[in-house]
Formats: sequence, C-alpha cells, structure tokens
Amino acid sequence: MICPVCRHPMIIVEYKKTELDYCPNCHGVWFDKGELELLLESAGAGTSKVMGEITKSPSIVNMERKRKCPICGKKMKKTRVGEKENVLLDVCEQGDGLWFDGGEVDQLVKIIEDKSHQNKEHYHVFNFMKEVFQAPAR
Repeated sequence: MICPVCRHPMIIVEYKKTELDYCPNCHGVWFDKGELELLLESAGAGTSKVMGEITKSPSIVNMERKRKCPICGKKMKKTRVGEKENVLLDVCEQGDGLWFDGGEVDQLVKIIEDKSHQNKEHYHVFNFMKEVFQAPAR
C-alpha cells in the first residue's frame, strides 16, 4: 500500500492477528474497516462509543489538505475525535477505513484509556499501540 500523505510504501505491522499498514516515513497508520475495533476489543475496551464518535462525527473544514483513501481513491472526510477534539482523523466515507497521521493513534489511546477501566489486557494492547505508533521525536 502507498501512503496517502507522503506517497512512500507502507509496511505491515501485525499484532494479535490484526495487520495494520504503517508508514515508516511519516509515521501514519491505516486501519482497514474493522481493524481498530478488533484491536480495541482484544484489549477489552468498549469500542461502541469511540467508534460511534469517529464514524458519526461531522466533517470539519480546516487548512489540512483532504487525503485520498488508499483503498477506493476517494477523498476522505476530516473529523475530530475526543471531548477536547484533539485528534483529527481522516475517515473513508465508503467505509474502507481510517487514517491516523503520526502520533494520532497515541492520542486516541490516551482518550480511550481515560474513559475505560484499566486491566492487564488493556495494558498490553495500549502499550503496544503507544510504543509503535507514538508521535515522532521533533
């Protein structure tokens, strides 16, 4: 798969039978339809509220250029997630998946951690997501 941001080839990162497309150049992550839910469910985290926020959030207007879905090639909507609206995501309106720019997965994990009760499985999955998909050092 080619990165929708920097056009570099992406690599596949596998965790608990979930394959995610990751760009080692810009640190973006593509979640195919259902992959984010699988990962969060494997952590025992309730996904319905978070996924409802993401898929039903209205499209926003901002200065960032709209990205094309790496699956269908159509422009994705931009939406904000979180009570403080601090995570800007690109969502394929055809339902193909979600694009997270570098560091946005880490931000989403922090939002979910704040809303859920911690358990041992949460720790392993969230720790993996934070380590692999953290914001690049500046």
